[in-house]
Order: sequence, then structure tokens, then C-alpha cells
Amino acid sequence: MDAARLIEDTRHGLARAGCPREIVAEAWQAQALAVAVGSHLLLYGPQELRAEARGLTEAGGRTWGAPDPMRRFMGARAARLSDVSEPRRALIALGMLLGEVGIALVAVASAAEVEGFYWQCIEVIDAVDESGDRVRGLLRQLEERELS
Repeated sequence: MDAARLIEDTRHGLARAGCPREIVAEAWQAQALAVAVGSHLLLYGPQELRAEARGLTEAGGRTWGAPDPMRRFMGARAARLSDVSEPRRALIALGMLLGEVGIALVAVASAAEVEGFYWQCIEVIDAVDESGDRVRGLLRQLEERELS
């Protein structure tokens, strides 16, 4: 399945999330998708994007230490990635998704009543922010590549 479709599915999942744990699970879905897109670009993308694609893969993988109940949600959508047919479009959509995830996680963390859950949210917020930075870096490199 193409990255753009999976990103859209994850945006819908985030919008449908009804409780804080579902929002965090969707954040992990987004991170797994960042790993998958980064890996695909690393393997099949232009040479000049590979270093930043590796960074996206590493940043997206920062949340793999999820608690056991959440692990079952991670990667389910991302595992279906078969193509990034339009890298620019996919990266723009992924960047938007990561921004939405970050906003949702800030709200969840602010309302967290359990300290451990609060810190779990903060960890995911940091990882999502780093992934967003990597996506912006990839978009800059694509723009520079097109201008040369």
C-alpha cells in the first residue's frame, strides 16, 4: 500500500481515538509509519536523501520500548507499506500527521493523572518532534535537489 494512503488512514485513526491510550497508540502508529517511510527512502530513494532518511528511521524507532499492551497496535499499518510513489506528497502528509499527533499528545499529557503515563507521553512527544524535524530536513533536500 502506498505511504500516502497509510498516512491518511493513521490521521483518521487519530481523529477517531476516543481515549488517551488510543491517542498514544495512534502516535506509535505514526512513529512506525515514519520508520517505514524512512526505511523505504533509505533503500529506494535518491542517494542524497539517504542520510536524512536514516535519521528519520532512527527517530521514528525511538518509541519501540512501548509497554506490552500498546505493542500490539504498533506497526500494524506501517507493515503494509509497499511504496512511496510520491515522496514529496508523502513527506508533507507525514509531517502534518506528526504535527497533529504532537498536539494531541500535549493535550493527553496535560490531563494525565498518573505520573508514569505523563512521562510516557513526554517521551513520545519528543520522538514525534524529532521525526518531524527529520521530515522537514528531507523536504528541504528534495527542494534543493529539484532546484539543481
